[in-house]
Amino acid sequence: MIDEKKLEDRLVALEAVKAWSPRVVSRLEMLLRAGTDEALYRINPIQFAAEKSIAEAEAIDLFLHACVVGLFDMDWQLVCPMCSDVVESFRTLRKLHTHFHCHLCQTDYDAALDDFITVTFTVSPAVRSIRFHQPDALSAWDYVFHYKLTPGGILPDGVPWREAAKGLVRVLTRIAPGATASLEIDAVEGALLGQDFDSDAQFFFPVASGAGVTEPHVPVALDKGKCVAAQVDIGPGKVVFDIRNAGELPVVFGILQLPSATAQRPGLRFGPSLSGKRVLMTQTFRDVFRSEVISATEGIAVLDVTLVFTDLKGSTALYERIGDLNAYIQVQRHFQHLLDVTIRHNGAVTKTIGDAVMAAFLTSADAVQAALEMREAVDQLNRDRPQRDFILKIGVHRGASIAVTLNERLDYFGQTVNIAARVQNLADGDEICITEDVHRAPDVADIIAPYPVTTSQAELKGVSKAVSVYRLARLAS
Repeated sequence: MIDEKKLEDRLVALEAVKAWSPRVVSRLEMLLRAGTDEALYRINPIQFAAEKSIAEAEAIDLFLHACVVGLFDMDWQLVCPMCSDVVESFRTLRKLHTHFHCHLCQTDYDAALDDFITVTFTVSPAVRSIRFHQPDALSAWDYVFHYKLTPGGILPDGVPWREAAKGLVRVLTRIAPGATASLEIDAVEGALLGQDFDSDAQFFFPVASGAGVTEPHVPVALDKGKCVAAQVDIGPGKVVFDIRNAGELPVVFGILQLPSATAQRPGLRFGPSLSGKRVLMTQTFRDVFRSEVISATEGIAVLDVTLVFTDLKGSTALYERIGDLNAYIQVQRHFQHLLDVTIRHNGAVTKTIGDAVMAAFLTSADAVQAALEMREAVDQLNRDRPQRDFILKIGVHRGASIAVTLNERLDYFGQTVNIAARVQNLADGDEICITEDVHRAPDVADIIAPYPVTTSQAELKGVSKAVSVYRLARLAS
């Protein structure tokens, strides 16, 4: 089942990509060789990192580079927040859309990169074949509980919803086109839910003592995503549903015994996973998947992103004093220092504009810590020079944005971007300006506590209300 030559060649290529921490690649090789089919399907890098004692950032880099060398395929998934069903999955970002409908919950959703969009990794069939590479050949049980439902959704009592749902299923089968399956259920008080797991075709029968005579056979027809069932009363006892698939495609159909006809399903929480937002804010993704674009005309929402804008004060004078070529080389050194700091703090450089940098971060705490280190990194550059050629101005703002593709580059668009850029313009040399939205974010107040801070109200172009700005000066020497 394993192509040894391809596996070995691709592992060698992966090892050569960068200096990995000790045994990182060997742990991945062990998974590829000894992992079950389930373990090699839709791998969650955050969970892998926790289980293998690897830093999350390195685990994400590991799987991204492993995709590049052909060990894994990457999936962008739309996940229903009510039942953890993988409603749709896409091999590339360009095919991802944000409006989706869950057949199981019969509910429509709008996804954001923070919510409902996750990224997982499945072993490449060229390296090792697993049964999930052929979903149409899976058993009905595997199809529903491993291919459709993710293990990430967790009930309030801590039980994964996928495991709880297994206890509700009374029968689950595939039905070929034109075929009829007679499914016998020992019904108890509550309700019976019949479900085609790939369409909106459902039936629902309350089951109550004294509600009527138990029908021995209940005819049900499935066709074109619709379910037509006989109108009958069902009481506790044996009942047979004759399910006829009148459509042109096979269906996976199941019947669940629910404890009540009126009970509301409790909400789910989700364990840590790799969100679409985090992938876009990973520098490795931006570097090695440059061809990935967002095709959705309206872009994809990001509910919470912290943006850092930097610029060099007096760079024009630098170009005049040392010449274009020398100045360009020095400015590139400054860019590299800022990039290194950004990566260390879970961010990604979105673009450079002249001497300016725009970077995006998962949290405001990461962004502010990065801003402080950027200022120090530029100081290091100046220490080797006869005068302070590099004086950095930094602005930080947090809010919602839209991820788009502009000029063949993944970028962010909207008022949050505008405010971040204009706050940077307020900063003086060696100064970091952060907005109120950043200041009240978790951990930020503790990070900036040692620094001299002054507060002011600023009128920004295009912003109707004054913005509270906190100016972080240097520590007294």
